[in-house]
Amino acid sequence: MNVFILASLIEPGVGLIFWTTITFVLLLFLLGKFAWKPILSAIKTREEDIDKALKSAENALRDMRELKAANEVILNEARAERDGILKEARETREAMVAEAKQKAQAEADRIMGSARDQIQNEKNAAVAELKNQVAVLSIEIAEKILKSELSNDDKQKALVNTLVKDINVN
Repeated sequence: MNVFILASLIEPGVGLIFWTTITFVLLLFLLGKFAWKPILSAIKTREEDIDKALKSAENALRDMRELKAANEVILNEARAERDGILKEARETREAMVAEAKQKAQAEADRIMGSARDQIQNEKNAAVAELKNQVAVLSIEIAEKILKSELSNDDKQKALVNTLVKDINVN
């Protein structure tokens, strides 16, 4: 019996195959009529959503690459502008230093020229004063000499005769 029970379990009966086939066909018909369209529609919607998400991710990646490139360009422009500003600042500083040196040199030259002029003027004034003093002293000395030389009448007459002779000769 054990063998018979095992054989009946292994070998299906004709009725079981018939009813299983009818159930399977009925199930396929019902699934085809009611379930396949919503399932296929859901799968298609899901596939479209996945495609949209992939395209959106690609667009986002492309946008990020464009933004990165734009950022690099902006950064390079900013660096170039910074370098230009620094160069201009250096040139301005150097120009200001050169101008200050030039002004200082001009001021020094002006002061030196003024000092030279002042020294020359003081020298000329001193020389003129010295000449005046020498002239006054010379006149005083000549006056004293003439007074002592011309103190008597004979000396005065001899001097006048000498001067007259010199005038006649000239």
